Amino acid sequence: MDDAALLRYSRHILLDELGVEGQEKIRKGHVLLIGVGGLGSPASLYLAASGVGRITLCDGDTVDLTNLQRQIALRMSDVGHNKAEATRESLLAINPDVDIVVVPERLSGKALTRQVAAADVVLDCSDNFATRHAVNRACVQHRKPLVSGAAIRFDAQIAVFDPCSADSPCYECLYPETAVDEEVRCAVMGVFSPLVGIVGATQAAEALKLLVGMGQSLAGRLLILNALSMEWQRIRLPRDPHCKVCGGGAI
Repeated sequence: MDDAALLRYSRHILLDELGVEGQEKIRKGHVLLIGVGGLGSPASLYLAASGVGRITLCDGDTVDLTNLQRQIALRMSDVGHNKAEATRESLLAINPDVDIVVVPERLSGKALTRQVAAADVVLDCSDNFATRHAVNRACVQHRKPLVSGAAIRFDAQIAVFDPCSADSPCYECLYPETAVDEEVRCAVMGVFSPLVGIVGATQAAEALKLLVGMGQSLAGRLLILNALSMEWQRIRLPRDPHCKVCGGGAI
């Protein structure tokens, strides 16, 4: 780490729990973001500012004017352009030393599996259950920690699913794919702008902790936030021994 890097990351290095060694782990880390919308936008900004060595941005959507209310990595000039490409420019403006890889499409199948296998930590910042379940299966298959976030209206959830932890459940344990769930999106229901920033920043924090190996991750716990009352709840998540993805029922 050269003098410029020591100065840039000095506030991290001053932390006893992190230090130079931890910052080096961040520099060598690779974080995969599935979706760079409301959650992925703030998460990616913090990851780039923190010096994560490689960040892969996956999103096939085009920037729309309605995105600018909450997707803070985007600008008016980005409207009509691919969301991942536009976000890359914002991240490089903050930290040109970070390697930003753009996948301007919605990942699925083998392409998704390859990206998950190559990453150290995966952030699910998507907005639909099909993608969340597909990402979860790939993370369990390749034993990659998954930092999951969701936000709608004034409500949010954040969790970490770590296949390397024997007691940690996976996303399927919490939300079985066979269950009938109504697809709820902010395009229909609305979402409070600062809420996605809170969730995205928390996802980034959990990713950095996992890369460094410091503190206690949210594995096995679910954080629930009501932004109207600004009250947090923490729920313990048991692993389902019969889960078809990570348990005895796996196929």
